[in-house]
Amino acid sequence: MPLQDHHQIISVDDHLIEHPRVWQDRLPAKYQEQGPRIVETDGMHLWHYDGQVIPTIGLNAVAGKDPKDWGMDPVRYEDMIPGCYDPVQRVKDMDLDGVQAAACFPSFPGFAGGTFFRAPDKDLAYLCVQAWNDFYIDEWCATAPDRYVPMALLPFWDIDLTVKEAQRVAAKGARTFSFPDSPVPLGLPSFHSNHWDPLWQVASDANIPISLHFGSGSFMPGFSFSAMKPIAGQMAALDAPMAVPTVLFSSNLMWSTVDLLFSRTLLRFPKLQFSLAEGGIGWIPYILERSDYTWERHRWYQDIDMDARPSDLFKQHFWGCFIEDQHGLANREAIGIDRIMIEVDFPHSDSNWPNSRKRAAESLAHIPDDEVEKIVETNARRMLNFPRTN
Repeated sequence: MPLQDHHQIISVDDHLIEHPRVWQDRLPAKYQEQGPRIVETDGMHLWHYDGQVIPTIGLNAVAGKDPKDWGMDPVRYEDMIPGCYDPVQRVKDMDLDGVQAAACFPSFPGFAGGTFFRAPDKDLAYLCVQAWNDFYIDEWCATAPDRYVPMALLPFWDIDLTVKEAQRVAAKGARTFSFPDSPVPLGLPSFHSNHWDPLWQVASDANIPISLHFGSGSFMPGFSFSAMKPIAGQMAALDAPMAVPTVLFSSNLMWSTVDLLFSRTLLRFPKLQFSLAEGGIGWIPYILERSDYTWERHRWYQDIDMDARPSDLFKQHFWGCFIEDQHGLANREAIGIDRIMIEVDFPHSDSNWPNSRKRAAESLAHIPDDEVEKIVETNARRMLNFPRTN
């Protein structure tokens, strides 16, 4: 049955481009010069922050452009459609696209705040995380509370500050925490450790899911997202085009998912939830089959729980999402109908804007109405505790 008018699309993975005054309007005066600010240089709009110069690459703001005009060059604000950085205009773009609501990941900070993690001045970095959260929740989401899902970054390099900020933004109405898809490439403790337990406790108590966006740990096999280039000595060739990691983007989240399934984290925190943002879903049935196969044979001599079958844990703790994924939809029962959501990815290159609703209708045409409703709307509303208001 095709997508119906009464179905409201909730995108669990969109993006925004921060306007130039996000941090200048919120940081203490002594940090104005060192904090993130836009400087025009040789006709380009470049972010200057704590000794770094960071462009907004064109591929992050391609909505409305012909794919032939896409590229990695820095982009000026005039080169973007206003909905990239203006929440009022963004609502109009969502209306045009047939999308009701969206959770918008950051751009300049990185999907989980990696820019601040890498910065030398961690006092400033902490303030920058707080400033982004206040901007997104109090300014962006407040523009249209029924259209934007409140999200928050965390100063994940310091577990005490992470807990403090998680509690602060939970009280402000955050509906999900963005977190690195794997902390290990950043030199931080793994999901197998107890290091993150205080955060998992806050998330569990507040019923707030953890969003793991691919690339938020700044790493893919053979490619660095922070440097936007192949890595010597890794799997991909140094002369490989970016198309290679673009195809393999979900490999991050495959690893993260299996890491968590075989850790004891999910047993210690039975209410903890993870959203696999921009991870696709087609790989999930195989990974669950392979995880169960491995669990059956190898749990007896390793530090693996004897009773918790990985596929059962997945359906209790994980949520997958997709833009275009016919293989995943064909195997949706193996994933779990209650655990699949849709994403739009505006204004990035995987987005179908302004035809997202049209493409969703085509993709879901063969699926029963009750399942369509779950996939496009109610699963996301349930995960995010973001009820319908109209």
